Amino acid sequence: MLIGNLGKDPDVQYLEGNIAVAKFSLATTETFKDRAGKLISQTEWHTVVLWRGLAELAQKYLHKGSLVYIEGRLRTRSWEDKEGNKKFATEVVGDNLIMLDKRTDGPAHPPLHHHEGMEGPGGTDAAPLGEPSEDLPF
Repeated sequence: MLIGNLGKDPDVQYLEGNIAVAKFSLATTETFKDRAGKLISQTEWHTVVLWRGLAELAQKYLHKGSLVYIEGRLRTRSWEDKEGNKKFATEVVGDNLIMLDKRTDGPAHPPLHHHEGMEGPGGTDAAPLGEPSEDLPF
């Protein structure tokens, strides 16, 4: 579970079969006081991947700076670069997305909550849009 701001607009691509996949960076910031009482902020950057309905939702409504709650799981990929060096990338594959930006307009504003079934090309269609859950941990 992560709450953070998008570092850039979502990059959405369509795979074979018109399957949408979105990728974007997400900044999460932790603030604490050091021993001297000075306020310290540490920002971590995460790569988030969304599939199907969530990817389309991100493309339509999210932009650089958007505040979101993402729920998902970690996935680590590995590959070899052109020089034969092994590279790794750890990504958050989102299963649940809640847009936390304040609503500023009327009924035309998007729903705040969306849940995706399974990720990837073999996944199922997205669950219908609904209202935010009342039992969230924050």
